[in-house]
Amino acid sequence: MTFGARTDLSNLQRSINAVKQQLNTVIVGQHKMIDQLLVAILSNGHVLLEGVPGVAKTITAKLLSKTLSLDFSRIQFTPDLMPSDILGTSVFDLSKSEFTFKKGPIFSHFVLIDEINRAPAKTQAALFEVMEERQITVEGSTYTMEAPFLVIATQNPIEQEGTYRLPEAQLDRFLFKITIDYPKLDEEISILQRENALQDRNKLEKIERVLSQADIIKYQALVKQVMVEPQLIEYIAKIVINTRENAFLYLGASPRASIAILNAAKGYAALRGRDFVTPDDIRDSAVPVLRHRVVVAPEREMEGISSEQIIKQIIDTVEIPR
Repeated sequence: MTFGARTDLSNLQRSINAVKQQLNTVIVGQHKMIDQLLVAILSNGHVLLEGVPGVAKTITAKLLSKTLSLDFSRIQFTPDLMPSDILGTSVFDLSKSEFTFKKGPIFSHFVLIDEINRAPAKTQAALFEVMEERQITVEGSTYTMEAPFLVIATQNPIEQEGTYRLPEAQLDRFLFKITIDYPKLDEEISILQRENALQDRNKLEKIERVLSQADIIKYQALVKQVMVEPQLIEYIAKIVINTRENAFLYLGASPRASIAILNAAKGYAALRGRDFVTPDDIRDSAVPVLRHRVVVAPEREMEGISSEQIIKQIIDTVEIPR
């Protein structure tokens, strides 16, 4: 006897494949990164993109926004940026003789924050409430963000001049930290061939909109219905608890990280056409969810051990449920 899927994910699958097709017309390789971005959208989570200059962080975010029929806003973070430059400010309306709130660029469905680590702590703190609660409070009034609300931020890990370390509380609000590596030789050749063929044409002009606002909200609701067996919930908890007990880590992951792995694993399952989570979905979610939430012990960091290496070691030691 065969059993059909309990949740119909066929439309979601078709839409996701159409988005991938659009992205692949410009992006060469980076299939893992594209999957992670799509999982974040399905899971209604924010993304931190990290990579050296020139590896297409910003172009990827802009490209993704073009495939979605959503309001798009881009904010370039600089050392002199103020919270009001992001959230908005009250302006005196002479015709009404009263102050009215003028919304800032954060009021959008899809927000790209370029070089997020260039703004000081005061400006970073302005994002805490909106990233976690999808609302902002200004001068005693609360303004709710229209769904969906997604933040993709970029940062350069190499350059230190004029940059600020992101607060742990803010890092914890990103579902994923995605690291982008240099392309391989064959991918580099493909990039050059495509650029040469483009000549003066805009590489984004032929990108088609695939997903509407209603589609994204509907698919995010579908992803929440993906089944997770009790032993897999326990598996997630064991991985996260291990980060708190690991001698190589100064700071372990919070319960928010456990919830993030759960939501991301559901997103991976849906991306792969399943209405149930497997251990592989959890393992694929754990590294991008945890790598920015844990802090390596100073003596281990001096030895060159990264958080990613420790997380992979933890995942390998926790027994996989059967």
